[in-house]
Amino acid sequence: MKVDKELIRNVAELARLKLTDEEEKKFIEDLKEILGAFSAIDKVDTKGIEGAFHSVEIKDRLRDDLVEESLSQEEALENTEHKKDGYFKGPKAV
Repeated sequence: MKVDKELIRNVAELARLKLTDEEEKKFIEDLKEILGAFSAIDKVDTKGIEGAFHSVEIKDRLRDDLVEESLSQEEALENTEHKKDGYFKGPKAV
């Protein structure tokens, strides 16, 4: 991929950034370095290696969905002073 001022200006425009000439030069160097690192990764032989969605296995992340007894309306409202007609009372919305 060709990294030049035109590419940097296009990316800056898309990101709605105003860059100075010095910043453009720095970003050209930085982007070339980043793309170089990715090209080195592209050269790694990954044949026979299964892709992974997570680097660390996730297990038992969620609890079982069990039907349990819940609070009654009175129990849910017993510790609030902001209630009206059996419901929580919130601020007035206009």
